[in-house]
Amino acid sequence: MLIPLQLFAAADYYTFDSPEQQQRFTTLTSELRCLVCQNQNLAESNAPLANDLRTQIYQKVLTGQSDKQIIDYLVARYGNFVLYRPPLNFSTFGLWFGPFILLLVGIAYLIYYLKREHRT
Repeated sequence: MLIPLQLFAAADYYTFDSPEQQQRFTTLTSELRCLVCQNQNLAESNAPLANDLRTQIYQKVLTGQSDKQIIDYLVARYGNFVLYRPPLNFSTFGLWFGPFILLLVGIAYLIYYLKREHRT
């Protein structure tokens, strides 16, 4: 019980040439979604795929690719699901506006129901 449990934690250790590279890596892995976990980012996930994606991001950061290039590569390979904030386009229209449409339909039905009950 005296041994800290943190010693047994599985952690990935990446060495960077500069603090800026480390910050970019940290930002990217925390802003991109793990594809196999339920609503976890790549930094938090322990899934093997998340580890592979972190390694890919690490290698791309070291080679000097921009954040946009890295994100574009991941989106081209895995789709918009890898993004927490997918772009607004035809295929993501329902994702962005679906909750508001359902809310409006619910309010309209509630008004219809209350008016119908008020008449009787």
